[in-house]
Amino acid sequence: MRVSAAREIRSKISRFLAPLLAYRPVETSGSGRSRIAESSSADQRQSASDGGTALQAGRDISIIHGMNYADTKQVALDVFRSNFYELAGLAKQEATARAEEVTEAFLKKLLAENPGGFQYANDPGFQHALYTVQKEHAKTGDPDLGDLLVDLLVDRTKYPQRDFVQIVLDESLSTAPKLTEAQLADISVIFLLRFTRNGGLGNYDTFGRHLDQHVQPFVSKLTKSQASFQHLEFSGCGSIAVTEILLEEVFRRTYAGLFVKGFDPQEVVSRGVTLGLDERIFVPSLNDPTKIQVRALTTEQLEATLEQLNIGLEDRARIRGLFEYNAMTPDEIRARCVELRPYMAEVFDFWSNSAAKNFTLTSVGIALAHANIKRLAGEFADLAIWIN
Repeated sequence: MRVSAAREIRSKISRFLAPLLAYRPVETSGSGRSRIAESSSADQRQSASDGGTALQAGRDISIIHGMNYADTKQVALDVFRSNFYELAGLAKQEATARAEEVTEAFLKKLLAENPGGFQYANDPGFQHALYTVQKEHAKTGDPDLGDLLVDLLVDRTKYPQRDFVQIVLDESLSTAPKLTEAQLADISVIFLLRFTRNGGLGNYDTFGRHLDQHVQPFVSKLTKSQASFQHLEFSGCGSIAVTEILLEEVFRRTYAGLFVKGFDPQEVVSRGVTLGLDERIFVPSLNDPTKIQVRALTTEQLEATLEQLNIGLEDRARIRGLFEYNAMTPDEIRARCVELRPYMAEVFDFWSNSAAKNFTLTSVGIALAHANIKRLAGEFADLAIWIN
């Protein structure tokens, strides 16, 4: 029995190593197109035409210069066919159809967003990333996952050099298939609300539209499951910290100018602001037309305005005090958001009654959330803003 078992093990090892020991030399012709020549493992002689380069590897290599849409598509499909394990019957047909489907979607998006990316089709690192997309979509056929992987791959073509962003995107391509739509929704909302700021929100109308575009698409998918957050942590998307931050506090810090109740104009005089009721600094309150407030959404905006207007140091300190004066309480912030957009009640509940308030995203979590927001909400700021 032991001899038989040993033979079976050696047989399995031989079958496993066979593809790794095989090779196919590549000959590049003067036209720049490559052709893959079959060769046995016993004969390692290679030849190349004039000006050509012969390469050798355990699997297929595609080297093509001057790539266009059709060339890139052919290389992409060759990559899949050369690497994906053999399936039988209808399963093989379905896997191939799915791979072609996601490849076509990628090429169309690449043509629209970054046509210069076609030139990287012969890069081994890119081909590996492409194969990851094809393989995962071929296995699941999930259209949402396919769209997310396509967005990540297109983003990767924008970073051809091996830098931090490219490394994060490569890892994100491998991590995305491990997550559910609900988990992706969770990290998308956490990323958007805690890690981003829209500096163009000057009133509640623009704030509401911002929520509609970037938060509402995920509300119905949110999950409060502790196990779900533990899986996100296991997958390398983030960590559950000891400290927490309430969503009301996130809004107060991020959009302070929206969540103040205003103050009486006489307050400017009583505090000794020498500028008086300067319209460059003070505007009518968003929450009480009988009062005024400092004209700034964030402390950073306020500091930039004070510097631009060359305001004196004493006046700066007094205006900063007025900016923070009479701020809304957490309950008032929550009520105002829910009044503005009723679906925000679900978001506050999700945040308060789950690990969202404790969850800190990693670079991979940020990249996945960023791509998921782009997929459902449209254009978004460059990923390199957060990963650098």
